[in-house]
Amino acid sequence: MPRTPSNLVLIGMPGSGKSTVGVILAKMTCRDFVDTDLLIQKSQNRPLQDIVDTDGYVMLRDIEEKVLLDLHVRNHVIATGGSAVYSDQAMAHLKSDGLVIFLDVDLQALEARIADFSTRGLAKRPDQSFTELFTERSGLYATYADITIPCSRLTQEEVCVMIIAKTEANLYCKEA
Repeated sequence: MPRTPSNLVLIGMPGSGKSTVGVILAKMTCRDFVDTDLLIQKSQNRPLQDIVDTDGYVMLRDIEEKVLLDLHVRNHVIATGGSAVYSDQAMAHLKSDGLVIFLDVDLQALEARIADFSTRGLAKRPDQSFTELFTERSGLYATYADITIPCSRLTQEEVCVMIIAKTEANLYCKEA
């Protein structure tokens, strides 16, 4: 009998709520939480934007892939960076013990949520607009997602309730 994935892996665009939803979801499901953007920053001892500005977006994607491949946790909620889906190897690793959940937020909602994309440390080509990045990544998120949560008009708590309903993740939490 196949083993049930122990991790809940959140993917989606910057501004989709992965980090915020991740913290709430971890509490609601009695899991630990890890934010891979923070792991990247800690491993490099500098912010994501500095990596992009100094070494370029490809280097950020390479660092992210290495951090994801080095991540070995069970019973966690994992908030990935928005560009995690560029690495087939990293996504296969995350899926090996994780259910991948795409936080699907429309472009208009993302633009309303983020005031300044230039400080977000986005792993995108310098000539690429946020709209172009959104279009490019949308298909990748859909490809890797085990579950898609349309969450443009939901609160973070409502997103968590939907995730729990679709995954029965609260079965892992005796308090729930």
